[in-house]
Amino acid sequence: MTEPVKGSEAPDFSLPGDGGSEIKLSDFRGKTVVLFFYPKDDTSGCTAEAIDFTALKPEFDALDTVLLGMSPDSPKSHDKFKNKHALTIGLVSDQDKETLQAYGVWVEKSMYGRKYMGVERSTFLIGPDGRIAETWRKVKVPGHAQAVLDAAKALKQRDE
Repeated sequence: MTEPVKGSEAPDFSLPGDGGSEIKLSDFRGKTVVLFFYPKDDTSGCTAEAIDFTALKPEFDALDTVLLGMSPDSPKSHDKFKNKHALTIGLVSDQDKETLQAYGVWVEKSMYGRKYMGVERSTFLIGPDGRIAETWRKVKVPGHAQAVLDAAKALKQRDE
């Protein structure tokens, strides 16, 4: 399976979300969607990233842009994570890792010489037409949420 690239159709999904919800990408057609993939709830980098996106949520809302974070954690884990850090973004659970694989973010990683499978921190900006407008791979958290917001603003201006 080839991973999606800029200009290609974003792979659709229907997965459990936080709060007992069911989240379908296709339900957001007509809106811009920020879909960010992160390795694990309540770890330092993932927490910082989620808090950064939450802090900028009012600005994303003003652009009619939906924020969704996805990891292989369970919906129950997502609920605890959201409550602990007062997160206001949507969290999606992909325990089967099918969507993670469709986006090419379930990859072999290496730590201390040990190889294992895990999520490559990545973000996809999906336009109102359902196509990928921008991608960020191997994301470094500091400043990332702001960079995505800037790209969402540019996309909005381009579409007006």
